[in-house]
Amino acid sequence: MNVGCIAKKIGMSRVFLDSGESVPVTYVSVEPHTVVRTKTDEKDGYKAVILGIHPSIKKTRKGKELKKYRRQKEWKVDSLDGLEQGKELKDDLFPEEGGKVTVTGVTKGKGFQGVVKRHGFHGGPGSHGSHHHREPGSVGMKEWPGRVLKGRKLPGQMGKKQCTLHHRPVVSCNREKGLIAIKGQIPGPNGAYVYITFESTDTQ
Repeated sequence: MNVGCIAKKIGMSRVFLDSGESVPVTYVSVEPHTVVRTKTDEKDGYKAVILGIHPSIKKTRKGKELKKYRRQKEWKVDSLDGLEQGKELKDDLFPEEGGKVTVTGVTKGKGFQGVVKRHGFHGGPGSHGSHHHREPGSVGMKEWPGRVLKGRKLPGQMGKKQCTLHHRPVVSCNREKGLIAIKGQIPGPNGAYVYITFESTDTQ
């Protein structure tokens, strides 16, 4: 299959290559996935597979049992061979060492921040009686148009946005421990879930 997986970010470390170079990596853990559903050309117009992790059984008010998954993700595939609904996947959830992947996650939320931290403003003088330190400064307009234009860099919510990183090299894979080492940083705090899509050799 080799289309993608749902992984949990563990943290960052470094790996020494055979050449002696020190490479910063981010470790993610991968657990067995279950094929929740498949989509076909006849019914949905395209072929895709939906994978889920951490299934749990929940009962309805009438006593029926429903299986729900903590996380789910859909990937488009060229073929649905070997992807029957309910099948558990383990070995197909790891990319090739030296290959590249696309990582999608939600960045760390940093709350409401000012323009200095959010946009990198320098601010005003720090001494000599100045009352302009970390403020954005004048943002108003004259009589026309008499308003602040949209898109102005102002204080606001920082972080907690979806971020996608393409072409991230895979340094190593440990199938026994379920670990993948990806070069560089990936979005989200430690313990957050990210979605990894394996890139084909044609796109590399």
